[in-house]
Formats: sequence, C-alpha cells, structure tokens
Amino acid sequence: MIGNRGNSGEPAFTKKIAIITGAAQGIGYATARKFLDEGAKVVACDISASAIDAAVKSLSASGSIEGEVVDVTSREQIDEMVAAVIARHGRIDVLVNNAGITLDARLQKMNDDQFDKVIAVNLKGTYNCAQAVLETMLQQGSGVILNASSVVGIYGNFGQTNYAASKFGVIGFVKTWARELGPKGIRCNAVAPGFITTHILDTIPAKVLEQLTERVPLRRLGTPDDVANLYAFLASDEASYINGAVIEVSGGLTV
Repeated sequence: MIGNRGNSGEPAFTKKIAIITGAAQGIGYATARKFLDEGAKVVACDISASAIDAAVKSLSASGSIEGEVVDVTSREQIDEMVAAVIARHGRIDVLVNNAGITLDARLQKMNDDQFDKVIAVNLKGTYNCAQAVLETMLQQGSGVILNASSVVGIYGNFGQTNYAASKFGVIGFVKTWARELGPKGIRCNAVAPGFITTHILDTIPAKVLEQLTERVPLRRLGTPDDVANLYAFLASDEASYINGAVIEVSGGLTV
C-alpha cells in the first residue's frame, strides 16, 4: 500500500476518480486492481465489451468499479465516456493512458496498415483521451495524466519501428504537457516498462523468454503489478513534485 494515508487513515485515493484505458487485462487490469485497493473509484475502459465485463465482475469485490466500452481511436466514444463519468461523479482525478497494441515487422516488411494502426491506438489514442479529460482537470485545478511508454520508446527495438515511434511520442507528450499544465495543477508523467509478463509475450518461445530474462540484472521478467505499483505512486500525493518524468520499470534491463 502507498505509505502516507494522512490523519484520517483512509486509503490514498479515497474519493478519487480514475479512468484507466486498456483495463481488461495485463497491466491495465493490475492497475485497476491497485487503484481499487487504494480506495479509488475506477472507470475501467477497453475496446472489448466481453473482456471489460469480465474484468469488472472479477474486480467488483475490491471496490467501486465501472466498465466502459471505448475505442481510444474514436474521439466520439471517448467524449461520451468522459461525459458519463462527469455526470456520475462530477470530477476526474487521474487518467492512465494504458491502452496499446503491437504489430511488429522489420522496416522493409512493415506495411502502412501495421504502422497506422499502432500509431492510431498508442499515440493518437493517448492524445484523444488526455484532451478529452483536460477541461475537467483545468476546472478542478488538479489532476494527474500518466502515459504508458516503454523502454522500446527510449532505446528502440528490432522489428518495432511503429511501436517505438508511438512510445517515444507519448514521452514527448508528457514532456510538453508537464510544461503546459504544471502551472494549472496538473501533473503528467510516463512509465516505461521493460519485459513484462503479459499476453504480448505469449507468442514468444520459452527459449527466447529465457534469453530475455538473462538480459535483466534482476534475472526475472516484470509483472503487471510492478508497473501498477508505479502508476499508483505517481498518481498519489506522495509524488506531488514529480512532473514530466519518464520512469523505467525494467529490472535494470537498460543499465
């Protein structure tokens, strides 16, 4: 749990409203669970209705969670979701831009559809969601926007031109937004995971996973909870002086 709960002894995010995209599985699901544990009211968003329904059902015993079917490439769907959240709760305290996809190929074999889809979800989707919640956060004079980057977005990776570009781009977002929005009381940061045990690794052969693990000084792959814990810290008041940062969760992979 996050350390300082104040004089009331309440969880860190009591009365906080957090929107988390890509929340039906993996890092997004773990982040929703962590925020619930810390007392937040969570709005879990995902493109799959069945997946988000299952996630909400699974997490409902942990706290107040609502599911929204949202395609982050559709500004209309995002605006409808944000309007619904405001109607129900009157505020938005945290946005975790977690939704993302991979469609890998070497540059010479990558097609326009692969490139455009990854950019649309990972980069434009992040822009869409941040802009949609911004007016509410400006009116409040407070808020936290967290973007999912990657060590690939910092250092590049073989066969991931589109993904690397999108994850480098969301770093550019938080660097810019930190300057623009910091004076308005809104903090913006990025998290850069390394090799995390999510469905993205499902197609990788065991031998390759073993080789990846050997590259990590801690000699293990990360878990979704490792990333969720950082999201929760950055969203909390304990991180009130962290703005415009990009923090790796990689076990020392890039050391």
